[in-house]
Amino acid sequence: QVELVESGGGLVQAGGSLRLSCLHSGRAFVNYGHGWLRQAPGKAPEFVAFIGWSTDRSTYADSVKGRFTISRDSAKRTVYLQMNDLKPDDTAIYYCAAQFRGDSPPRTPDYRGQGTQVTVSS
Repeated sequence: QVELVESGGGLVQAGGSLRLSCLHSGRAFVNYGHGWLRQAPGKAPEFVAFIGWSTDRSTYADSVKGRFTISRDSAKRTVYLQMNDLKPDDTAIYYCAAQFRGDSPPRTPDYRGQGTQVTVSS
């Protein structure tokens, strides 16, 4: 079993930055690919960033490329999402996700956190 706990969400003005953190506890951190997905009201969930288990290669949704950066610290068992130049369209609940030996964003992740709200005001 894996537990994912997000933190770092909040209210920010357009153009601002936030950094989300996700603490992974339970089964070995290094056996998982990790990502962030978001869901805005009335919209389907979408993966915005993913970092592969074996490749450590990052992939991003087109809507966030150049603005968001995913990273992780295995020693701290923590995954980060640095979000810069935030836009009102980035407003959503952001969820951390883990996929056993995943190297690309899954349709449905093995594990997902409870989420953290990000609100960007115009």
